[in-house]
Amino acid sequence: MKIDRLLAITMLLLNRRRVSAKELADRFEVSMRTIYRDLETISLAGIPIVSHAGSAGGYEIMEQYRIDRQFLSLEELQSIVAALRGVQASLDEQEIGSLLDKVGALVARSDQEGSSLGQQLVIDLNSWHRGDKEKECLSAVRQAIRDRRVLAFHYTSSGGEDTERTCEPLGVVLKGYTWYLSAYCRLRQDTRIFRLSRIDRLSVLEETFEPRPHTLQSLTYRGSRTDRPAFIRLVLQVQPRAKARVHDLFGGCPMQKQPDGTLLVTAEQPDEPWLYGMLLSFGMDVRVLEPESVAGALAAKAREIALQYEGILT
Repeated sequence: MKIDRLLAITMLLLNRRRVSAKELADRFEVSMRTIYRDLETISLAGIPIVSHAGSAGGYEIMEQYRIDRQFLSLEELQSIVAALRGVQASLDEQEIGSLLDKVGALVARSDQEGSSLGQQLVIDLNSWHRGDKEKECLSAVRQAIRDRRVLAFHYTSSGGEDTERTCEPLGVVLKGYTWYLSAYCRLRQDTRIFRLSRIDRLSVLEETFEPRPHTLQSLTYRGSRTDRPAFIRLVLQVQPRAKARVHDLFGGCPMQKQPDGTLLVTAEQPDEPWLYGMLLSFGMDVRVLEPESVAGALAAKAREIALQYEGILT
């Protein structure tokens, strides 16, 4: 619609120093003649548009003009922009680019140039080591959610079980820098949460579905209260060289420095298979003091590992 395009052009000009008519025509997929008429309409509405000729020419809104940002401070708006840019890098959504233009338009250009907050705060939700696979999976899942299309994929559980799943997607959740799919699983006949990094051979089927009476906010761990694992209280003795990693994993948990330099860490964790692998990954740097059941299970697993290499070391 024309009114939508006029608003979008206005927001873009408020957020950019100068834009050529050709760039506007390409962006909104209309002719340059239409862009000229739109710019004239915006100008007649009282928004001061200035044109510049030459190779570096184009159109811009007068330096000090801005939309009233009302109750939001400059710092708050800059924080919103930083957050949106972080999400945009992860989701690769055109709609977020448009939203960035609108939020940026609430800040006068002189304020944008005078503020250093943009250089002080960067939000990047992408992992250091992952490529485009998870981003492509996320894009396909979100499209399936919008179209109410059924998903089929191969999934590897935390316990190493491989299954073929057919699901009705409900939504996606970002938790701890990890993306999860919340969906009704037809195999389990219940809602489940799937880690996107463990999804393989994803297909968006032609079959559609009617939404079930669930919301993303109402779902608990793995989508069902009955699936919520028991939490256990751990008391760990941590060697100084492992302190940084322990702070990464157990930040916020009580930690007491001992006379010998070690840390005494108390944490509550779900009693799941991955917990034992995580604790074993510390090697000799972490010792489980409580509970004895976890310490015993780790000792048994360590002996099993040692048996695999029996005869290699002399």
